Amino acid sequence: MTTALLAGCGAGLATGGEDQEVTLTVATFGVMGFDDLYEQYEKTHPGVTIEATNYEQSGDARATLFEGLENGEGMSDVVALEEGWLGQAMAESDKFVDLRDHHIETSSWRWLEWKYKQGTAPTGAVIGAGTDIGPMGLCYRRDLFEAAGLPTDRKQVAELFQQDGGDWERYFEVGRQYHATTGKAWYDQPTFVWNAMVNQLDEGYYNIDGDIIAGENEALAEKWGLVAQANADGLSARETPWDWRGGKAFTDDSFATFMCPGWMIGHIKTQLEAAGGGPETGWDFADVFPGGSANWGGSFLAVPESSEHPDEAAELVLWLTEAEQQAEAFKVAGTFPSTEEMIHIFSTEPVDGDPVFGGAPIAKLLAQRTEGVRAQFKGPLDSQIQEDAFGDSLRAMDAGDLSPDEAWQQAIGRVQELETKGSITLPEEGEE
Repeated sequence: MTTALLAGCGAGLATGGEDQEVTLTVATFGVMGFDDLYEQYEKTHPGVTIEATNYEQSGDARATLFEGLENGEGMSDVVALEEGWLGQAMAESDKFVDLRDHHIETSSWRWLEWKYKQGTAPTGAVIGAGTDIGPMGLCYRRDLFEAAGLPTDRKQVAELFQQDGGDWERYFEVGRQYHATTGKAWYDQPTFVWNAMVNQLDEGYYNIDGDIIAGENEALAEKWGLVAQANADGLSARETPWDWRGGKAFTDDSFATFMCPGWMIGHIKTQLEAAGGGPETGWDFADVFPGGSANWGGSFLAVPESSEHPDEAAELVLWLTEAEQQAEAFKVAGTFPSTEEMIHIFSTEPVDGDPVFGGAPIAKLLAQRTEGVRAQFKGPLDSQIQEDAFGDSLRAMDAGDLSPDEAWQQAIGRVQELETKGSITLPEEGEE
């Protein structure tokens, strides 16, 4: 990793103890890299037992959490919040412990300023302590690039995509060249491309005043047109996200590029392992991204007011989000730290190359990719708009079930439905 990583942390506040048994339940999702940290915490906090539940998909974690918030029960002592549905949690910020009551303000310097502000409710309450962030670089297959006559050295790849302004048009232009040469797809499917595009905008589905603007946001419509044309030109492999045929799509020649926020590295490794991929897979990571800096995702830890052990839960939250623990999670899961300390260390100290990605110094490259990232305002329905409106419509377009115009109109219609009643009535299987 790095020569300057600090070794673990002390016991912190005096929770637990030989005469006090406390069981803390924790609910996370995806690949967050906390398992070994739980064991370390239990060893340094006698009397504390951690019972962890991890949901494979963040949507399942979201559904469980907000059902619990509605019912006032059934939630864990510590819950992970995803950036995409943080706005939904903020709408019910009074149902979470204010971490200012547990001295988070005295250590707020540890986080990037925009990350700390994201976890702060309009009332000023800090309900989320930042874990990771999602600075984005471009993952690419060296072997497939070489077969297509494209450069394979990561610095040359970065220069390739930075030409002509380095925008999304350039990314798709190179993709069309690749497709013309190989007959193969350029990216796995359009929803990840779309997510990245939206997150780069100053305003996405909401404006800064908290109004939904998806229908009148000209920048969104422009990006939609780019994705639609790319799909029409055969650049999508039409893979199923979060499945990728059991990881085989990452080992065959299905697609040559992939949208890579830091946390996605762990998912790719999981997919490669499932497909039997060895340490040398052909994948690499370039310090470049279409359209410039972007952040996709990143999580927070929070304590619901329903917790029977709010003090102990808050202490665990603040410990897990310290720089040293974030660095350990990054080793395991690729979840890139949101602390200024670790970003500085990764930027300036020697770091190990990742053998799965051709020896790329991913920690250093991701640290460089944090430059220029801005936090976009995400309102309460942002996640549902992303997934149930635009995501579902993009998948229908990708499958050929809807034309680009039909898919756009469906997405906007669903946004309007969400805005009106806060939910979407999806057709039953087999219905139009």
